Amino acid sequence: MANLAKTMFREYDLRGRVSDDELNPKTVEIIARVYGTMLRKREIKDMVLGYDYRQSSESFRDAFVAGLTSTGVNIIDLGMVLTPMVYSAQYYYKTKGGVMITASHNPNDWSGFKLALGFSHTLVPEEIKELYGLTVSENFSQGQGTVKKESFGNAYKEDLLKRVKISKPLKVVLNTGNGTAGTIVPEILQQAGLKVVELLTNLDWSFPKYFPNPSLVEMMEDTGKKVREVGADLGIAIDGDGDRLGVTDEKGETIWPDRYLILLSRQVLEKNPGAKIVFDVKCSQALEEDITAHGGKPIMWMTGHSYIKAKLWEENAPLAGEMSGHIFFGKPIYYGFDDAVFAGLKLLEYLSNQNLPFSKIIAGTPYYVS
Repeated sequence: MANLAKTMFREYDLRGRVSDDELNPKTVEIIARVYGTMLRKREIKDMVLGYDYRQSSESFRDAFVAGLTSTGVNIIDLGMVLTPMVYSAQYYYKTKGGVMITASHNPNDWSGFKLALGFSHTLVPEEIKELYGLTVSENFSQGQGTVKKESFGNAYKEDLLKRVKISKPLKVVLNTGNGTAGTIVPEILQQAGLKVVELLTNLDWSFPKYFPNPSLVEMMEDTGKKVREVGADLGIAIDGDGDRLGVTDEKGETIWPDRYLILLSRQVLEKNPGAKIVFDVKCSQALEEDITAHGGKPIMWMTGHSYIKAKLWEENAPLAGEMSGHIFFGKPIYYGFDDAVFAGLKLLEYLSNQNLPFSKIIAGTPYYVS
């Protein structure tokens, strides 16, 4: 039996400390063999692989490649990327397999794996249980896969930019908290026509100021402070692997996800009247009421980004989101996975078409104190 700590098998992903007891090259190779076996069972022989910026990432990438290719699965190695870039690359390279090596906003001595078994489909709890069961049985597929390195940054950037149109050159503060998003997001925002003020966009896996987590008050307050200093129109904060979005108005006040989701819902409903909008149970009643008031069909669902994403697909909804900052744009707008860069661009697109500052727009939305 493979000696893998059961505590690493979380509800939606695998995550653990870099240590002899949890994640190390040996255990990573086993995880890769298990995942490769799951792919082969589903007749998937190709996958895309990426990793975030942390000390263990490259050695874990090497171990994962060794384990996965031993099951006969072919790898498209994207190198250091954001999680949504892996999901986007699945569509670009037309493969249902995808893995991101990341611990998101966790400290440098953590790592983990976000595993996909389909387009816009990451593992749900039942599949995590299957994954763990295979580690116990050690009944792994055998074969010899190949590895091909690809640079995906330009294709990702071009895809985003063709989907948004910024009407005026807004000034935006971008805080990536020394995480991976700092490698590509500033360029994307600039090419979209925005004036970008960068905050902690340099890479530093020690995360000296705070972890890149837009749910942290410290990250949002720091973003807001910079917004006030430079007179920006908006502040956005992106987490360590690029799939969660934090927002401040031009006064530096934090606008939590259920409030900015009101604006994204209005934007979606303008072009998709009567559409369904999915949100989690932690969101305010104000979001539900505003969706209804603008002709949409609100759908409240259980918390958890895998659950919210699955519900978006089930309902054929063009938008879903949850209080953690995972925002999903479905068809026909986007691919139906959580992408903080695209969500930020869509919010900036909305603001660029308004004549009021962001704080005034938000003040005109329903609000309940909780």
